[in-house]
Amino acid sequence: MTIRVLLADDEHLVRGAIAALLDLEEGIEVVAQVGRGDEVLGAVSEHRPDVAVLDIEMPGMDGLSAAEQISHQCKIVILTSLGRPGYLRRAMAAGVSGFLGKDASAEELAMAIRKVQGGGRYLDAELAAAAMAAGDSPLTERERDALRLAGDGATIARIAGELHLTEGTVRNYLSSAMTKLNAQNRLEAIRTAQRMGWL
Repeated sequence: MTIRVLLADDEHLVRGAIAALLDLEEGIEVVAQVGRGDEVLGAVSEHRPDVAVLDIEMPGMDGLSAAEQISHQCKIVILTSLGRPGYLRRAMAAGVSGFLGKDASAEELAMAIRKVQGGGRYLDAELAAAAMAAGDSPLTERERDALRLAGDGATIARIAGELHLTEGTVRNYLSSAMTKLNAQNRLEAIRTAQRMGWL
């Protein structure tokens, strides 16, 4: 039986190369390619892949958010150059079965696709070790939301409006996040959380 694969990566050259390499693998066929995260759900509905191979950093929607939308429709492998420990934990929570770096060989990616299609998991050993060493994010969901919006340049007033909170509560969440991340200011807290993959 041929495993039908969807590829989602915003780097056209990388996506094309991965598709060409996978098409050389016996029993694997790339049935669709998209360059934006917000195109993944529609492509999955239209092409019915067995496995979706997603990058994390994409315009429109990141790969982890896209994974949450399609996890009940197909198996998912994250293929990323961003091996941040928090991303692996978030990927597992989103229903992802495979997680490996873009420095993996085509053979390793094909092996990961076959393994997850068969009901198993495939995790890059170094990323898994780093995730275990880093531990869980100390941030609450609200602290993450406030930091994420602040990282996008939102004012306290806009964050309060988007999260349906008072400005004082937003300041408290940001202050609490800074304390937990041992950051001197909001920008340092955002950078730390992004580096760890917690945002």
